[in-house]
Formats: sequence, C-alpha cells, structure tokens
Amino acid sequence: QVQLVESGGGLVQTGGSLRLSCAPSRRTFSTSAMAWFRQAPGKEREFVAAIKWSTSSTLYDDSVRGRFTISGDNAKNRVYLQMNSLKPEDTAVYYCAADNGVITRAAMTRGEVYDYWGQGTQVTVSS
Repeated sequence: QVQLVESGGGLVQTGGSLRLSCAPSRRTFSTSAMAWFRQAPGKEREFVAAIKWSTSSTLYDDSVRGRFTISGDNAKNRVYLQMNSLKPEDTAVYYCAADNGVITRAAMTRGEVYDYWGQGTQVTVSS
C-alpha cells in the first residue's frame, strides 16, 4: 500500500512562512491530482489547495488564495505547499492527499475522491 509522507510543518509566528512537502513512499506510484487539506482542533477537515497534473490547473480555498501556493513535480509525484503571511487561524494538521484515477476539476476540493492520504504534519502559527 502506498503511503504519502509529509514534511515541513512546525511553529511559526504570525506573518511567517512555511513550506510543506509531500511524496509517495513508492517511486513508481503515479497520480492524477494531489491536494492539501487541513483540520484544526474541534473542526472538520477542510480543503486547502489542489493541483491536477494533466492540465497543471490549481485550486485554492478562498481563505488561503493569494497567500498559499501549491506546486509540484509530476514526474516524482511530489507536491509542495508554500505558505506565506501565515495567520493563527491557519493552525491545523495539514494532510497531503492523492488520486490516481480520473478526477474532474469540480471534484478536486472533495476529500472523498482522494484514495491516498498522509499522516499529517502540524502547523502552528503563534500570535
């Protein structure tokens, strides 16, 4: 079973930056889209950003658009999330997700369409 491995989380002050990385545990694993979700304590998991390799299209939640940038290496199935101008409300466990089937742009924000998930990495933004 392929696992996704996230890294790059940590503690940062308001206004600071972090860069999250995610890669599959198996090099031969291919994906059609990869995404980042997050879950804050006591809240439901929410969509953050996604990228679809075939069209290089990206999607962002309104709460992070303009501050976060998703990018990646399709050949290596690596995805990154550059987070700038961080706010305390960005504090959450961030999860990487991947799909290796057919995925529409409209579905990219829905967690249930992704078949593979990472263990999560904690991001804490202090005020």
